Amino acid sequence: MSIQTEDFDLSAEVAALRAHDAGVGAVAVFVGTVRDRNDGAGVSRMELEHYPGMTEKAIEAMIDEAMRRFDIRAARVVHRVGPLAPTDQIVLVAVTSAHRGQAFQACEFLMDYLKTQAPFWKKEHTPDGARWVDARIADDAALARWGIAAKNA
Repeated sequence: MSIQTEDFDLSAEVAALRAHDAGVGAVAVFVGTVRDRNDGAGVSRMELEHYPGMTEKAIEAMIDEAMRRFDIRAARVVHRVGPLAPTDQIVLVAVTSAHRGQAFQACEFLMDYLKTQAPFWKKEHTPDGARWVDARIADDAALARWGIAAKNA
């Protein structure tokens, strides 16, 4: 798990996650990027803030929960903070397992959990000025399918 300002190398991250584990039969990966539009407005830049220490603990707890729920071998989360431009990578969630089904499920679980439970704050810069990104009802609903109630939106 890493919170960082610098970009990440997808190939290097996956290679490190798989290294020396001959039991890996599947790798599921999600990479989130900055869009140039949101809620009908152009986005020229996004800033991500976090609460150091708290954010890392929350993500580590999410990975521990994924390990309990799914038959996975390893998981890696990288989340960027600071100023980002459209097309920049924001987040990586990568999961290894012996079989694809468990890898896909765990990756989706981690992304749903991360989207609603990790203490990050996003500010978008639009032609009308800066605005904080609010939580979405759909994100809470996605987490609810895993049996976890969230009241972010």
